[in-house]
Amino acid sequence: MAKNIHPTAYIASDVVLGDEVIVGPFAVIESGVEMGANCQIGAHAVVHGHVKMGAGNILHPHAVLGGLPQDTGFKASTDSWLIIGDNNNFREGFTAHRASKENDATRIGSGCYFMNNSHVAHDSIIGNNTIFANNVAIGGHVEVGSNVFMGGAVVVHQFCRVGSFAIVQGTTGLNMDVIPFMLIGGRPAKHYRLNTIGLKRSGITGDRYNVLSSAFRLLKNKKSLDELEETEELKQLKDWLAIKSKRGTHGFIEVSV
Repeated sequence: MAKNIHPTAYIASDVVLGDEVIVGPFAVIESGVEMGANCQIGAHAVVHGHVKMGAGNILHPHAVLGGLPQDTGFKASTDSWLIIGDNNNFREGFTAHRASKENDATRIGSGCYFMNNSHVAHDSIIGNNTIFANNVAIGGHVEVGSNVFMGGAVVVHQFCRVGSFAIVQGTTGLNMDVIPFMLIGGRPAKHYRLNTIGLKRSGITGDRYNVLSSAFRLLKNKKSLDELEETEELKQLKDWLAIKSKRGTHGFIEVSV
């Protein structure tokens, strides 16, 4: 049950802290927060009320979790949440806001890394093992899958989806959806090819990779994917495509898959 709490930190009386939590100088943890074991809260970091987080999360100095949504119609009395998994790393200046709707939540998975001054807006959903480089900013209601890499200064319009295993080139502006497993970039943004390096690092090689390669050739030519072997990745791609997009999907610039 040991906890290392700096004497200048403020922690509300009803906060629930797990074992071996460390809280640095002048950090603030507000009423209603639930925090798992082995979390580290840096100097001057703030965890607002309505935040529930798992174990092993690291919040660096001046990061802020659970702030009010940047929505001019939001009422502070709304009972909404920011829910976070385990073993995430939130670097200096990171911000994430709670949801804008009653009894709803902004959600961040586990194993993610958010670099300096990146931002997760209200009602967004982030998968597992995803990386936001410096200054990435996503709008409200954005969905980002697992194992995604967002390059520096990427910005995403509200209600967009970024599929799992995608990589987004730095400084890209996204106003439409990003297909899973793809590399996207440019101005305007377009899909270039499969995220070859990311897929290899994740063990998606050999026949599994070849099925995805064939799938994207068929997609470019607006043909059915039904003739392909039903691998785990192909099923994931079909499921993603089956969901009606609110923003449409960025197109291809060429096929190199």
